[in-house]
Formats: sequence, C-alpha cells, structure tokens
Amino acid sequence: MSKTCELCGRGPVFGHRVSHAHNVTNRRWNVNLQSVRAIVKGANKRIKVCTACIKNGKVQKVA
Repeated sequence: MSKTCELCGRGPVFGHRVSHAHNVTNRRWNVNLQSVRAIVKGANKRIKVCTACIKNGKVQKVA
C-alpha cells in the first residue's frame, strides 16, 4: 500500500535532515493516514484517509 490519501491524493514530502555540522541527508515527512470505514459509492469500504480530510468532513463514516 502506498502512503497516499485515497481522497485528496496527498503523499509524503521529501527534504533534508540537516545536522549541527550541516551534514545533509535525505528524509521524508509522511502523511498522517488513518484506516477508516466509510461510505464510498453507496457501499461500505475501508479506505486510508489523511486526518485533514477527516477533520474537514470529506469522509462520511459508517455509523
């Protein structure tokens, strides 16, 4: 499974870890994904959604 939100498509962001001596190595910031049971096209489905989509109400959860 990829680390992307199934609703908005947000994925990891890449950058550099910089030490005090300014040694630069690669790093990544992952999206905060949660597995949620939601209603998709009238059916119950388990999807991986970022917390921003959950907070904004883009997901209709199963009761």
